[in-house]
Amino acid sequence: MVKTSEYNDRNDQAALLLQEAIKNLGPALIANPELAELLNRKVDEQLNEYYATQNGKGTSVDGGLSDLIGLGKDAPTELGDTEISRGVVDYDDTMKSPRFLASSDLYYICIHERLGVFRVMNKLQELFRAGTLRISDGEGAYGLYRFDKHNILRYQRRDRMQAYSRVFGYARDPGPGARPNPPFHGLFTHFIGETAKYWRDKRISEVIREKATDPTFGSVAIVRRAGLDLRNNLKNSTYGYINVLRVETSQALAEAFKVLEAPDVRSQFGADNAWELIELVLWQYFHESVHASTMNRMAVTGRDIIRWLAEPFVLQKNRTDFETLLYRIAESSEEWISSEEGMRISRPTPPPRQVYMQGPPPSGARRDPVFGRSDGLMPTPRVIG
Repeated sequence: MVKTSEYNDRNDQAALLLQEAIKNLGPALIANPELAELLNRKVDEQLNEYYATQNGKGTSVDGGLSDLIGLGKDAPTELGDTEISRGVVDYDDTMKSPRFLASSDLYYICIHERLGVFRVMNKLQELFRAGTLRISDGEGAYGLYRFDKHNILRYQRRDRMQAYSRVFGYARDPGPGARPNPPFHGLFTHFIGETAKYWRDKRISEVIREKATDPTFGSVAIVRRAGLDLRNNLKNSTYGYINVLRVETSQALAEAFKVLEAPDVRSQFGADNAWELIELVLWQYFHESVHASTMNRMAVTGRDIIRWLAEPFVLQKNRTDFETLLYRIAESSEEWISSEEGMRISRPTPPPRQVYMQGPPPSGARRDPVFGRSDGLMPTPRVIG
């Protein structure tokens, strides 16, 4: 650890260096604002490198406490000669990526579960066992047989619902001893919204600003903070069997689509592809009209966004580097928002005066058979007043 007086002097010297540099580079800073960011970053890097070399050097066993309270023959006579710590490792730097990657795939699976893929498979198995489907030895018939036998060894629907509740707060039962995670969706939509807003502001600023070198209007700090909050939320909700469930259920989802794509199964309903078959089965046997294309894109883009958070991109402080990395999910964020808003078209419009709180769905809203809510994602609004 460094001495207190040296620590204070270093900070004063950094401030003086910045002031002198600004005085000397005044016209250049006006012409090229990016120099200001570069200058501040270089000063911080120099300070961090110096303190990193001093870390652990000459540190006493008691961390400098005896010197501070004046014990020992060599105790300092001034406060500036005592040792001081610059702090501990940043909290947001300690996160690992595997659990975030697992949660991204689980989100993809969850949306397809909400769509009704596994309910369609259960109905096809029921019809297959009853002999209602006129298939016997084709690719689809053998696939339904294998899916049924493999399903005995897999996590069941209740286990999946508990995982969705514990990680995303999208279902009602988190399981014994577990707790749901209702803040996830609010943090998730907030991060997506701020990412989309950042790029909208950037596009607007590129049109109206005078010089191409002028900084854009988007706030890097707001997007970064929203991403860090979401990362922190997912960090504490993805322990346990989430990783293996995600691997196992992803295999089941792929196996289900092989069955749904089988020609003998599709011919029973006159479907051209697996997605059309899902829509036809849900309409014919469950009397549901689903947004298959919309929800599939929500699943894909949502998975991409959470995967982006699995990497240390959000910790990048350089504006140019951050924009380059954030561009990976710019279009995904806009598409997710557009898909989510498109699904609201069929929902009843509440009156102007309202209070959102947990309660029964509004009159005319369709209750989701899997998640028990009108939209399957957010708590159902109850209109008051």
